[in-house]
Amino acid sequence: MEDRPLIAGGRIPLRRLFTIRQGEPALDNIAGRVLSAPSDRIKIKGSGRSWTCVYYGDAQQGCRIYEDRPLECRVLKCWDTAGIESIYQTGLLTRKDLIGGVAGLWELVADHHARCSYDDLQQLLSAAKNGDAASADALQEAVRYDRHLRRLTVERGLVAADMTDFLFGRPMADTLRPMGVRFFDCGGGLRLDLTAASDP
Repeated sequence: MEDRPLIAGGRIPLRRLFTIRQGEPALDNIAGRVLSAPSDRIKIKGSGRSWTCVYYGDAQQGCRIYEDRPLECRVLKCWDTAGIESIYQTGLLTRKDLIGGVAGLWELVADHHARCSYDDLQQLLSAAKNGDAASADALQEAVRYDRHLRRLTVERGLVAADMTDFLFGRPMADTLRPMGVRFFDCGGGLRLDLTAASDP
């Protein structure tokens, strides 16, 4: 919550952020393993395809927003993790805190979250791996909806393309890949492949 003024004031714009959604499998740095996110985790994007912070400047070999860096960056000391551990999972800023008052937009985000809940997706995946065709179809439809909603909000000028990762989290086709789920484009549609799927 301490970082809200940085975002509200435009020092860290929403287009520079992405959301790890509640229930999404993600690396918990403190636990040192992949866990389901207990709530939204808003993070600063990486640069290009790397995880190097978008605010890292090669020229100065350091942070380009050092005076306005987020709380986690201010307390992190590589040689002493006590500071970061003391604030970890406390006072987390959520998407609703930032856009809950934007008429129509928050409802769109909430609908996406309800239709693409990771708890539901993991249940569908488990059933699909056990041969349930209806669950496989539902999983495929959720990923189609996720993809379509992102495209539609950009095409209709509701948001810029670089804001969809903040609003809707990372694309589901990408976040399901570590669980062994693959999607293939075929004639403008998606085809689900569970042959590499293992337990999430």
